[in-house]
Amino acid sequence: MHIRRFLTIVMSIGLSLLPAAPLAHAESITKGQPVAPFTPLIKSGQYVWHPEISPAGPVVVIVSLPEQILYVYRNGVRIGRSTISSGKAGHRTPTGVFTILQKNVKHISTIYKGASMPYMERLTWGGVAIHAGDLPGYPAAHGCVRVPLDFARQLYAVTSNGTTVIVAGQKPAPDNTAAPGLLFDTTQSEVTPPGGIVWNPGKAPTGPVSIIVSSADDAAYIYRNGVEIGRASVGGLRGVKGSYVYSALAAVDSQGRRSWLSTASVGSHPPNIKDLVSKISVDQQFLANARALITPGATLILTDMPVSVTTHSGSGFNILTTAAAP
Repeated sequence: MHIRRFLTIVMSIGLSLLPAAPLAHAESITKGQPVAPFTPLIKSGQYVWHPEISPAGPVVVIVSLPEQILYVYRNGVRIGRSTISSGKAGHRTPTGVFTILQKNVKHISTIYKGASMPYMERLTWGGVAIHAGDLPGYPAAHGCVRVPLDFARQLYAVTSNGTTVIVAGQKPAPDNTAAPGLLFDTTQSEVTPPGGIVWNPGKAPTGPVSIIVSSADDAAYIYRNGVEIGRASVGGLRGVKGSYVYSALAAVDSQGRRSWLSTASVGSHPPNIKDLVSKISVDQQFLANARALITPGATLILTDMPVSVTTHSGSGFNILTTAAAP
């Protein structure tokens, strides 16, 4: 399978960002310039920040590599956007779905010989993070996502460990929908596919929840705090093409269905959820277990990629759809 289309869960341990080569000196840091909310095009170093538009709720960060723009949504409402500088050729920023693993206001890189990375928010243990840095107007980082200093400070204040970050290889089109909740309602087929279920919630009693439904594996996986606590066989997923991310919001509709923020990670044609619901089959007890875990901020990934069978439980995880390209 081509590396750009391979989905894996990476769990590893590390203590510092691991850039590819040391810098001879600390880079400059762009302070940033705020602009009006509806400015159609923002220049390098500029940003928009209005958290008062949506003062509470789960936060989702979306990074668009083609646009070199980072978007911030809180409870499904966009509260900010900023220009960025992502990884340059040879050190591309990987696309996919991540959770913030670690935060540090005054992070200093030991590998970069003292390079300052203010307001660092780690996405992988292998050297990818969001942090304040130099924005020259084009991708220039060693895999990280640089943002202006003033914006980095604002972003840092509204995120936490476990916040979902989506790095997209195409222009994202986020939208609010109640449809993903249908995947976990009571209308699915009563026919249970073979394979049984695994359910070990005690392995991770607390932490952010991610649910991965893979048509390649014909299975659903539940992770809490990066640890797999459940899995089950799922039938009827063959129509899923691409990888799509749904983040649970605080609002519910008149029928009690939760609202979600949806965006495509890989692929441009999201599946017809209602049609999918009429076809899939999954153990009803597993559905009940999954429904009980869905709270604001939970993430659902619907994908045609396999989940790595070599994955081991551990704290902190990210779901990659591509590796850093040469």
